[in-house]
Amino acid sequence: MTIAILGGYGAVGATAARRLATAGIPIRVGGRNLRSASALCEELGENASAHAVDLTDNRSLATFCAGATVVLNCAGPSYRVLDTVALAASAANAHYVDVAGDQPLLRRLVALPPSDRLAVISAGVMPGLTAILPRGLLGDDPARTAIDLHVGGPVRITPVSAQDILLATGPDFGTPLASWRDGEVVKGSESPQWNVTLPRFGHAVHALPYLTAESVDFARHHGVGELRSHSVYVSERIPTTLATAWAESPDDPTTWAEELAKAAAEDLSEHAPHYTILVRRRDLDRQGPTTWRLLRTTDPYRLSGVVAAHTVHAVLASASAGTYPAWRFLDPGETWAALAADPLCHTETHALPGEPG
Repeated sequence: MTIAILGGYGAVGATAARRLATAGIPIRVGGRNLRSASALCEELGENASAHAVDLTDNRSLATFCAGATVVLNCAGPSYRVLDTVALAASAANAHYVDVAGDQPLLRRLVALPPSDRLAVISAGVMPGLTAILPRGLLGDDPARTAIDLHVGGPVRITPVSAQDILLATGPDFGTPLASWRDGEVVKGSESPQWNVTLPRFGHAVHALPYLTAESVDFARHHGVGELRSHSVYVSERIPTTLATAWAESPDDPTTWAEELAKAAAEDLSEHAPHYTILVRRRDLDRQGPTTWRLLRTTDPYRLSGVVAAHTVHAVLASASAGTYPAWRFLDPGETWAALAADPLCHTETHALPGEPG
């Protein structure tokens, strides 16, 4: 058994590698920088090996994937990687896990010929936990259930992530100012919330409605009555930069990646880093929320690494085959328990009397 981690020495990949190495699983750490990969492998011990890999070189990628049980992709940006690593994993007859990937990648993978291997994408924070955590709060009657999701906080934005964020526009990714109600996307039904107070966010924040494609798939699959999703910011810097980039450079908004990273850094100059996912469930027959869960961390990239490692373990334990987004593959209870036990995470569950915790 061997796990090959591409982008294995970055914040996401290194966190996943450390979690997997503690289980005694042989690890391959791959990427362009062999020195960085080697440094991590020295820390991980004799079960880890460093590999220079160029994902734009098919031969290099094939060599890295050969003989692996699972190929875990932590390299980006996602819009450039697409199915490159997934196809190499498939050719090597390995299972595949990707911390990123949205509808464009899912469409490509489900179109491949059937195999006895697993491919699990969106095994990170967003997309990923932003549907896994709501799934864990669904009651016995999803059609009479409303889910409110708030995600965000002041954290660094890497150049690679900035590019993916800037390109995450259009129907494949989501709809601003929309909600899910009674089986359909209702455009223009929500308004920005400025200077609002949310549990555990610590100060007044701005919550901007953005119904992700992941949330729509989740709500449709489970027949959820209502769902609202908000991106949360501590200032107007990031949303203003995004709006300007999309308006002034619609053909290539990635030219604004540096400005977006700068806006995040300016927020961090005023606030300690923290990233929060708040999920509140209410029954449509009642007033107010009945149950809520909160997950908080200082670094969403490392949190994605925790989710990725958990997903790899789940893949190794599964007898299933096929292609899935993580929220459809992972057990939400087991995932919540794994997060609650990890030192990178702070978790809370609050329920009214008689409600499940």
